[in-house]
Amino acid sequence: MQKKIRLMMGAAVLAAGALALAGTADAAPHGVKVGTLTCNVASGWGFVFGSSKDLHCTFRPNSHTSEHYVGSISKFGIDIGYTEGGVLVWGVFAPSSDVRAGALAGDYVGATASATIGVGLGANVLVGGLDKSFALQPLSVEGNRGLNVAAGVGAISLHAAP
Repeated sequence: MQKKIRLMMGAAVLAAGALALAGTADAAPHGVKVGTLTCNVASGWGFVFGSSKDLHCTFRPNSHTSEHYVGSISKFGIDIGYTEGGVLVWGVFAPSSDVRAGALAGDYVGATASATIGVGLGANVLVGGLDKSFALQPLSVEGNRGLNVAAGVGAISLHAAP
C-alpha cells in the first residue's frame, strides 16, 4: 500500500510539472475573448495509456443566449486511476467577435495534465473548432474527485446538442 501511495505521489508531482509547462505554452491568447465554455465531465477510469469521457457543455457567449453542446474528452498519454464527474471551464478566444451560433462544434487538441488525490485540479490548452480558429485557453480549470494522475495530449469533440 505504501508503495502505491508513493507511486501516486510521484505521478502527481510529474503531473504538476506538466501542468506548469502547459501553463506557459500559450499564456497570451490571440484573438478576442468571445465567451466561456463550461463542461460537465462524466466519471470514469483512466486506462494507463488514455481515457475517454462524455461531456455536456454550455457556451455562454458575450453577445447572445447560451448554446449547448455534447461530446467527449479523450486523453492520450499517462492516465491512471478513477475520477468522479468533474467540471471544465475555458475562456473561448476567436479571431473576431463575430461568432455564429453553433460555431464551437468541431474537434480540439492540445496539452493536458491533472492530479487528483481526493480533490484534484487540472489544466488543458486546446485549439480547434471551425478551421481550427478557436482557442480554449489560457487554461481550463478542471475540478474533480477521486484518485488519478494524467498527462499528455487531450482531445475534445463537440457537437451542437439536439
